[in-house]
Amino acid sequence: MRLLLVRHGQTSSNVAGALDTATPGADLTELGREQADAIVPAFAGERVDAIYTSTLVRTQQTAAPLAADRGLEPTVRAGLREVGAGDVEMRTDEDAMRIYFLTLLSWAGGDLEVGMPGAETGHEALGRFDAVVDEIWAEAEASGRTDQTVAVFSHGAILRLWACLRCANLAPDYLGDRHLSNTGVIVVEGSPGAWTALSWEDDAIGGDALTDLAHDGPAAG
Repeated sequence: MRLLLVRHGQTSSNVAGALDTATPGADLTELGREQADAIVPAFAGERVDAIYTSTLVRTQQTAAPLAADRGLEPTVRAGLREVGAGDVEMRTDEDAMRIYFLTLLSWAGGDLEVGMPGAETGHEALGRFDAVVDEIWAEAEASGRTDQTVAVFSHGAILRLWACLRCANLAPDYLGDRHLSNTGVIVVEGSPGAWTALSWEDDAIGGDALTDLAHDGPAAG
């Protein structure tokens, strides 16, 4: 199976640098809608068999142009939502960003028992995303079509976390070294327990991913 893991388009909270993780979240900006429209030609060479989004409106708005182009009805799943910011929700200050990002780094380092203050643990965040991926796989397996390509529209922090901890060829500390832009895509292939990252935005990935790229901050939302 091929998964196209897509971060949503730009929102007003992204522009403000706010940790906006609760439902329903901010709408796309005008630029964000343009970014969503641009996904259609960008995916022209991709077979897309199904589309999944989170419960936050920005992922559904980002997926809408592709869904309309392919004649697909997106499946909405709460498990694809962003890593909850808890006590620092909607804050824009440096201390809040540090708390959020250091918690993500703790999870990437294997300490999944740590909780985001006022929110979920790493086990809970990964577990809910895993459950949706497992559902996607189970439905494909039941239909005898595990060669499907599925577009998953989600959020920056949870996509980076899941890819880094579930793709065998990504080092866990890759999360701290790689940004994921609005409508950036991580392409992975495989099956539950055996995922491989093929590309991260425009960069192909082979073997064990290197971690010598500039740090770009938490990019939550």
